[in-house]
Amino acid sequence: MTSKLMFLLWGDDLPEALRDCDLHARLAARGVHRLQVNLDDEPVAPALRLQTFDEPVGAVVSVWTEREGEDVVAALSGAARRVEGWRVDERRPLDPPESWDGSRADTLANVAVLRRPEELPREDWLAWWLGPHTEIAMETQATFGYLQNVVVEPVTPDAPPVDAIVEELFPSEALGDVHAFYGSDGDDDELGRRLTRLMESVGRMGADRDLDLVPSSRYLFDLD
Repeated sequence: MTSKLMFLLWGDDLPEALRDCDLHARLAARGVHRLQVNLDDEPVAPALRLQTFDEPVGAVVSVWTEREGEDVVAALSGAARRVEGWRVDERRPLDPPESWDGSRADTLANVAVLRRPEELPREDWLAWWLGPHTEIAMETQATFGYLQNVVVEPVTPDAPPVDAIVEELFPSEALGDVHAFYGSDGDDDELGRRLTRLMESVGRMGADRDLDLVPSSRYLFDLD
């Protein structure tokens, strides 16, 4: 059975290391069929970042494999100084267009690392995030891709507590235009309405704190 594993990476020269053909060959030899690399690289330099970890996340890597996570960790550890990973249950409420040829997608891909507040029961937290909040997020932002990954279990030793990882794809214009980000078509009143509605929902699930937001370029590779 194919599983999706997601990893947060820290290190130097990650844009070069994670797109290297030798690394891809090592991952394929360890049973990885598909590879997604989200890089905080030069094209997204102007974007907003939020940080809870002690240092900014440099990349988010997703793989699809039937193997155990240790095989993938071993390969990625040669490309990064620190690797933390989890097995996830992926949900795709808004499928983005995807090309698995290794090219950079024309998008600002925001990856958010979510942590459930202690005062919210897990079932209630998931019900709000996967239910009403999903619709609110898509209705108040100009996303053309929305992927939710519920953490099932860690695959690296002593992985820090993380409850979910979400990826939202925005038009590239959103890097420098707040109206392009929220889809408010230049209307300041509509922008305010959308932002207020979204932030109220974010606050209800506790995602207004203890959050890492990693802006990224998105690269997809078919390793079969």
